[in-house]
Amino acid sequence: MSASSSPELADEFEISSFDVAGFAANALRDWQSLAATLDHTLLKPETTAADVLRLCEEALHYRFACVSVNPCWIALAHSALSGSGVAVGSVVGFPLGASLTHNKREEGETALRLGARELDMVIHIGALKSGDNGTVQSDVRTMVELAHDAGAQLKAILETCLLTLEEKLRASEICVAAGVDFLKTSTGFSAGGATLEDVSLLRGVAGGRCGVKAAGGIRTLDAVRDMLEAGASRIGTSSGVAILESYMEQQRAVQEYLSEQGAASSQ
Repeated sequence: MSASSSPELADEFEISSFDVAGFAANALRDWQSLAATLDHTLLKPETTAADVLRLCEEALHYRFACVSVNPCWIALAHSALSGSGVAVGSVVGFPLGASLTHNKREEGETALRLGARELDMVIHIGALKSGDNGTVQSDVRTMVELAHDAGAQLKAILETCLLTLEEKLRASEICVAAGVDFLKTSTGFSAGGATLEDVSLLRGVAGGRCGVKAAGGIRTLDAVRDMLEAGASRIGTSSGVAILESYMEQQRAVQEYLSEQGAASSQ
């Protein structure tokens, strides 16, 4: 019996189909591929218009996956990036996830109307901890349908630092079942950020059904490499430029070493 002829086997194949090692190797093959995995992020409350424009200029130069800004800056970012192919992302129910679903929907509708094409939404953490799975799933499903109807993506932020192992597993499965495009570890504004263990756990639940975004405290090339090798397919960071510069410096050092070795062997 083929996988395609059995729903159970098809699901099993889909879950196990994400090639973590292959994806990481491809993402790390050159700086352009690495940049395409990074969400260039600026969510600090003190962010200015000049900061947002600089963020967009950097995104245009390096071709990051998207810029991620607070809702008040979506229109400016969209104007700066219009026609470039670099997406504008924003946040919903951020950073607590405790907004009413109605309010999250209104926030999402406004973000999409202003030009956002990736929405990072904080789940209803309190409902999850209360065992109210239905409320969590309804909240997420509402936003998934809103985003997908507009041709946008929905990333569900679990805030893993606040969850038990059982809650992380349950939240991940609820969100995947609701149709999210990414499971995301953290807001970066709570008690902790992404960990390798949590990224691996989320990938274990998601398999090939959706992406995994690691975010919160990721500031170095080594950290990015570790997250990709743990199963992340997107990285949220405010240090994207420094990370790429570090990558390019390492590549230059490798090339110089190889050139020196080649010259020495030819003597």
